[in-house]
This record gives sequence, structure tokens and C-alpha cells, in this order.
Amino acid sequence: MTHPFDTLTEERLRSTSGAKWNHFPEDVLPLWVADMDFPVAEPIRQAIRDYAECDDFGYPTASGVPGLLEAVTNHLRQRHGVSYSEEQVLPTSGIIPSLYLGTMALAGPGDEVIVQPPVYPPFRMAVEGTGRSVVDNPMLHVGGDWRFDLAQLEEAITPATRMLILCNPQNPTGRVFTRGELEELGEIVLRHNLWVISDELHADLVLHGRHVPFSAVSEELAQRTITLFGPTKTFNIAGLKVGFAFSHNQALLERLRATAAGVLTPPNVLAQAAARAAFADCTGWHEDTLEYLRGNSELLAGLLREQLPGVRFTPPQGTYLAWLDFRDVVPAGELDDFLLQEAKVALSAGHTYGSGGEGFARLNLATSKGIISEAVSRIAAALERRG
Repeated sequence: MTHPFDTLTEERLRSTSGAKWNHFPEDVLPLWVADMDFPVAEPIRQAIRDYAECDDFGYPTASGVPGLLEAVTNHLRQRHGVSYSEEQVLPTSGIIPSLYLGTMALAGPGDEVIVQPPVYPPFRMAVEGTGRSVVDNPMLHVGGDWRFDLAQLEEAITPATRMLILCNPQNPTGRVFTRGELEELGEIVLRHNLWVISDELHADLVLHGRHVPFSAVSEELAQRTITLFGPTKTFNIAGLKVGFAFSHNQALLERLRATAAGVLTPPNVLAQAAARAAFADCTGWHEDTLEYLRGNSELLAGLLREQLPGVRFTPPQGTYLAWLDFRDVVPAGELDDFLLQEAKVALSAGHTYGSGGEGFARLNLATSKGIISEAVSRIAAALERRG
């Protein structure tokens, strides 16, 4: 049976106004930035329409529109087994500003902050852009798998190290770290008295396995962690700019609030209404989308085996992002131009994710099967032209 997402065509998607389909020339197939091509769930659309009709666009209360915090805390408890009171939740205007604020709140100017590349570029940007010092703890790439390098982490920590920024599920590699892995990381965090910002934006996009919130590993770690989370990736509403910061340590959350004062506003009321609906009313859409993404991951794996056997790919455990290793078929220094100029496919450049990303590219799986097939065909044809 044909899935509704299979009907997405280039013509239809190019009629949208967002960055994904309008950043590159029309002869380039865009599978880069982490926006879905899928239509937004109807309960979210209806929630926005309903709120627009209520004629209430004044300042919301500090806790947000009615039912917002209840919806997000219920969702976290039911889906991920972690409980927060509504007082332990801070609505924000997104993950990136929260990364900057968290860095400023938990580390002082010149202090060291650990990042674990290859990783989402704003991690490094948040550290450097606020006058803190980046300490790289590159992940190990072993047999197609990506793991923490805990021995190197121990060596990298100095008396000036204040904080670690964790990404789980991991962007761009798609790893969903196990409880055992997080426990080992947590032992080092506790031994060195580090603060942790845990970016768990993709927690609802686990395709295989189960997401373990870092704050759920132990009560001691919960007291040292600010968790960032939101509906934007899972429910395709990034343009609404809404997210949440959580902590079981009220003092940490107050430090974040104090740093945000006058700088970071709460999400607007339409974004809040959309987030409430996403967490409360979209379970069916969510599960159907996860199943479609699993199918797209399997499709991509098969297409690569058939048409691009030299491109290595470990299907993601989480996220809708495929981390492709082109090092055996295209020199790392030529990869960006090859994909964009020769294959006419826009992927996210691996080197922008830091150490370990050279020679890789990130492909967005949240599109139709036909578009994924076309992208692989274009890359294969371009490689064949190279001889």
C-alpha cells in the first residue's frame, strides 16, 4: 500500500518557502538541513487554528499556555520514564539559544567545555561564541560504530574544565547510547565535578533500542545536568522556535533563568499551542512516522549496497540522519564539490561536525522514498562519470 509520504514530489516541495528547498539551485536535490519533508500532523495544525481563533495574543503566564507543562512532563514520564515537576521545566525559544545560555550559566569566561565530535556544529559555536574554551573529546569509530573515548576524556580534563555537552541521540552519527555507556561517562563526570548539558532533542526519534535520559542514570547525575528537549525535530515544527530546558536541580535552572533574563524570551503562544498538541495528541502520527523512517533507513542501506558499495553506512539507531562514509570513493577534500557540483545533491558536509567528520556527509532520511532513490542514483551516476 502506498504511504501518503510516498506522494511527496520535488515539484510540491519546491513550492514551499523554507530554507531546505530554496537554499540551493533548482537542479540540486536537497537532503541537508534537518527539517522533515513530511506534512505536519493535523492535531498541531488544528491547535494553531484554534488558538488563532481565541483572540488571546497577550503575554502568557510564566508557565505558558494552559496545559503546556502538563503535556510535556506527561510525555517525558510516559515515553522515557523520567519525571519532572512543572517547576523544573523552563520553556525556551529553541535548543541553540539554550546551548549558549547553558554554557554561560555553567562555565565562566575562559573555562573549558568538553564537546565530543563529530557533533552538531552549534555545540562548538556556543562555547567559542561565549568566550569559553573548547576541549575536544573525539568519539572512537570502531567497525562502523561510534563510541565514547573515555580514556582520552580522562586525559583531556584539567582543573579549568567545568562542563561537558552531551548529544544523545547523537547528531550526526545516529548513536543511541546505552545505559552502560552513559553510566561509564557519568562516573567521569562525577569524579571531576563537571556540569552537563544533555541535548536530547532527538529522544523521540529512536528507531532501534531505547532512549535513556542522562538525568535518569543516577540521582547524583540528575543534580549536575540540564537537559534540552523539544518537539521541533520529531514533529517538523522547527520554524516555530520552541524547546524546553529541564533540571532536577532547581538551582541550576535558576542560574539558567537568570542568564536568560532580558535575552531569551519564552516561545510565542502559537508555538506553545503547537507543542502542547504535539505531545498530547499526536501519538498515532508519531508512531507512523517512526515506522516510515525505519523503512527509509532500510531502503537507503539496500540502495547503497546495490549502487554505491564503496560508501559505508551504519543505519542510525536514532534520528532521521544517515552518516555516510565516502572516504573509500572520493577524497575528503573533494567531497563537498563532488556532491554539490557533480552529483547535484546537497548533503550536510561532514567536516563541519568537527574531528572525525572529514570524508563523511549527512543525509536527511525524512523525505519520500522516491527522493532518496533519486539522490543515490545521482551520486552513483556522478561516480561512474568520474571513472
